[in-house]
Amino acid sequence: MCTGKCSRCIACALYPLVFMSMLCNIILFFPEGSVKYSKEGHLTDEVKYLGGLIGGGLMVLIPALFISLTGEDGCCGNRCGMFFSIGFAAEGVAGALYSFIVAVAGIGNGPLCFSNGEWTRPFKDSNASYISDSKKWAVCTEPKNVVQFNTGLFGTLIAVSCLQVILCAIQTINGLFGCLGGTCNKSEVKDDLLPLLSLSILTYCTFKKTGR
Repeated sequence: MCTGKCSRCIACALYPLVFMSMLCNIILFFPEGSVKYSKEGHLTDEVKYLGGLIGGGLMVLIPALFISLTGEDGCCGNRCGMFFSIGFAAEGVAGALYSFIVAVAGIGNGPLCFSNGEWTRPFKDSNASYISDSKKWAVCTEPKNVVQFNTGLFGTLIAVSCLQVILCAIQTINGLFGCLGGTCNKSEVKDDLLPLLSLSILTYCTFKKTGR
């Protein structure tokens, strides 16, 4: 597969992952589908860090947009564009890693909930062992099903960010090959053939004059 086509495939795969990442982070602001807890400030720090919105969202979306351009004919669909895509892909890796770290912390520290008459994080020092013991979830009386809510969304963010890291890492390698060998785009092929064609014509004319 040409590096240009590979770039387009990677970009197309990143778009839905970016959407999922941003959506999960937004939903985390509304336990039980209510704005009550956001208004009262009963949200975990990991939700406020916006790992899914900024890290797995914007910091991956911008590289995805540029990477898609490297697979098209035009100013970015050349060796120079592929070279810059390496830097953008590295930015995507950084963003995805940020989302991953925040999500892991979100699961490790557990949700913020009303327990024993106060708002607290009862699973903060449990090393995420609470996930496998559903009996412990009952200590959180409000919001309802907050443990499943927290674990499910942060777990999704972990999976999404891992895929984003893999795809962006592949693009760094693809960008390197594209920078060295070209993107196989028609415009670039024409640009590569033009000097050769000119040289061939010049050589032919030289030999023809010499023959005379």
